[in-house]
Amino acid sequence: MAADAVIIMYDQRMDVPRLSIVVPAYNEERTIAQIMDRLYASCPFAECIFVDDGSKDRTLEILRQKARPTDTVLTKPNGGKGSAVRMGYEHAKGTYTIVQDADLEYSPEEIPALLEFAEREGHVSVFGSRRLKKQKQYAHILMYIGGSMLTWICNLLYRTGLTDQPTCYKMVRTDVLHTITLRENDFRFDPELTCMLALKGVKIAEYPISYHPRTVAEGKKINWKDWFKWVWVFVKLRVVPIS
Repeated sequence: MAADAVIIMYDQRMDVPRLSIVVPAYNEERTIAQIMDRLYASCPFAECIFVDDGSKDRTLEILRQKARPTDTVLTKPNGGKGSAVRMGYEHAKGTYTIVQDADLEYSPEEIPALLEFAEREGHVSVFGSRRLKKQKQYAHILMYIGGSMLTWICNLLYRTGLTDQPTCYKMVRTDVLHTITLRENDFRFDPELTCMLALKGVKIAEYPISYHPRTVAEGKKINWKDWFKWVWVFVKLRVVPIS
């Protein structure tokens, strides 16, 4: 399907926020308050949708205490990051939507630059690329190699030309996002979104972002098993695409 086939004129009313930020969180009491403060300071124009994925610590309590009246705080039984993100997507009303992890690996201060780039250039989708910036790329070399291989596989199967497919910062026009049916509940929602955009003919632009990798000991939840699940999504949707 051609890219222009999925471009829908979006609502430009004054009451529609420029951006929706979906924040999935599971047991992030150490960092969630700081992320909220940084989002509020750097993106006051955005609506924030916080989704607690059945945390067993004080994450939900902190969300409810610090949330602004304009924020949305949701909670659900633990079902995986993908299920939390999908719930957040359903509530998004902004012109664009992006996901912000509840840890400190990505810098909310850089979100406005991604948004301005998307608006200025008229992009339907912009991915923040860690590879386009000279910086520390990994906490463990295997993470870097694994991510690079995932990007290569994605480019091979979907001709996307990306430098950083597994990036968290995937900004998509919300009207287009709402035409995509996502089904994966865990980390596989990430490659699923990329594949569905590519299959719909949406051009994915990239913009350099900072990255502060954390270790498993610091709370990083993705592991080597997820790598194989990621590849399976690439292959499955290439062979049997789902509309």
